[in-house]
Amino acid sequence: MSKILDSINLPDDIKKLSYKELDILSDEIREFILKVVSRTGGHLSSNLGTVELTLALYKVFDFSKDKLVFDVSHQSYTHKIITGRKDQFSTLRQYKGISGYTNPEESLFDTFIAGHSSTSLPLALGFVIAREFKKKDYEIISLIGDGAFTAGEAYEGLNNLGKMGKKVIIVLNDNEMSISKNVGALSEYLSRMRSSSFYQSLKMKLPRTSLGRKVKLSIKDLFLPTVFFEELGFTYLGPVDGHDMQKLVETFRGTKNIPYPIVVHVVTRKGKGYSHAEENSTKFHSTPPFEVKTGIRKNIISQKTFSELFGEALVKESKKDKRIFTITAAMSDGTKTNLIKDLFSERFMDVGIAEQCAVTAAAGMAKEGLKPVVAIYSTFLQRAYDQLVHDVGILNLPVVFALDRAGIVSSDGPTHQGVFDLSYMRTIPGFVVMAPRDGEELKAMLHFSLQLNCPSSIRYPKDYVPKALLPVKPIKLGKGELIYKGEDLLIVSIGAMFYEALRAREALEKMGISTGLINARFAKPVDEKLILKEAKKSRKVITIEDNSVKGGFGSAISELLSKEGIEVRIVGIEDFFPEQGERKFLMNKYGLSAEHIVKVGEKFVKEKNR
Repeated sequence: MSKILDSINLPDDIKKLSYKELDILSDEIREFILKVVSRTGGHLSSNLGTVELTLALYKVFDFSKDKLVFDVSHQSYTHKIITGRKDQFSTLRQYKGISGYTNPEESLFDTFIAGHSSTSLPLALGFVIAREFKKKDYEIISLIGDGAFTAGEAYEGLNNLGKMGKKVIIVLNDNEMSISKNVGALSEYLSRMRSSSFYQSLKMKLPRTSLGRKVKLSIKDLFLPTVFFEELGFTYLGPVDGHDMQKLVETFRGTKNIPYPIVVHVVTRKGKGYSHAEENSTKFHSTPPFEVKTGIRKNIISQKTFSELFGEALVKESKKDKRIFTITAAMSDGTKTNLIKDLFSERFMDVGIAEQCAVTAAAGMAKEGLKPVVAIYSTFLQRAYDQLVHDVGILNLPVVFALDRAGIVSSDGPTHQGVFDLSYMRTIPGFVVMAPRDGEELKAMLHFSLQLNCPSSIRYPKDYVPKALLPVKPIKLGKGELIYKGEDLLIVSIGAMFYEALRAREALEKMGISTGLINARFAKPVDEKLILKEAKKSRKVITIEDNSVKGGFGSAISELLSKEGIEVRIVGIEDFFPEQGERKFLMNKYGLSAEHIVKVGEKFVKEKNR
């Protein structure tokens, strides 16, 4: 670690630095981020691209009282390093370590928790209202990437902020939009002019007539793409080179003279300073540990993931049925629907960060006879619950939802844990809710779901596919799979928890406890006939799921068996938000291991029947 970064402990240290020193510090921070992320994994491309931008904001503003609101916040590593967390940065995304996102519980400089996209502008709206209501005086800055503008929530916030007309600064971090072409001397001059005290005083004196406004905007649009923001009530500044420290600082200082809502358009380069990330920013958006010199990922395992197997299975199904249309929401690489994009581009759509749009578009396709498959991470599909109910559920439309990253997810913490989908999907009338025990069952479920005339979902974890120990029997609607019969105890498992349940059953048998095992397959409809028949033998049932115990699979079984007076113990995620850490470690900590199931089973069997 170099001398300048060594001396940076709190934000005030940034204000003392010259432009030259800030440029040197930028390089040092990039090297530091690269060193840590190569060991821990994390979001690399976005953080390498926003170093100067973050430092410039801290050079100009005082975030001990001003508020910096990050959108998504996976680009907040520089922010973390300069706000007292430099020495803990090596614990990034590790259990009990520094979060990969902002979280007020971690630091007073983290204004809000942010792991999902497009929330920064509505949040800024709330902060502005609170500031005005309390008659306080401080700046509110929202840092949002251009990708977040694919979601409607961003426009809702933008519209209301512009309508309110109170001071707020929106920093648009643009690394892809075509309007970045306008970087040049003329636009820089106009930005400086419009942020000057003279221009602002002149602007306030201009008559607010319809004709005057149209003339002004028409003249501006000859040079800059300002009309969209200006029509909404914002003063537009930029584009500004997001890696030119002096221009950034001068622009942000210029915002001090503007009493209205402002958009500062900043152009950055993803992965800046690391050639492998610059050349393939998507690969290094969120990366596991890698070798810095080569960019090659460490500890590569040849075993396929559930996502990879799903992508391959979807390709196979799409070859057979030309009515299949695949939709995702800015996660084609993660869901492996990029395989469809490459082979059947005419039957693929990435709607961007717009899960609501994805679900409703799929509903429209299904209404017209197509077979849409919507592949979205479990935690992000939460954002489209109303669309699941209103647009898909009420008309009982045959849309297939592939819920990737279901259950415990490594490293990303509470904002990304997919532990609620069994609960929220099974509440919707008409939905068929499935979870495969392994890869072979996933393929069978995908094929089965594409034959249904109703909405369905298949959930699977971000994990490697376990070796299939049992052959896959044909999937039938609402039918589970009896693996073993038992007289003392019954374990009913769903999804990827099956092999933990299988191990637990083997251990219990060795202890002399006759244990039955059912692979439920369906969380809705559950196999009432099979489960009731086997449960009546022991009258003691344990359910296993990597989902919240509130309203999940165990709740469904408990609802069924309570009518018969049969006792149920639910093993799952208790009523809390799971923290960050490796999936295997967290599964064990939260009691989702075979060892814990054995303890629950042993104690349960020893209890007298009520």
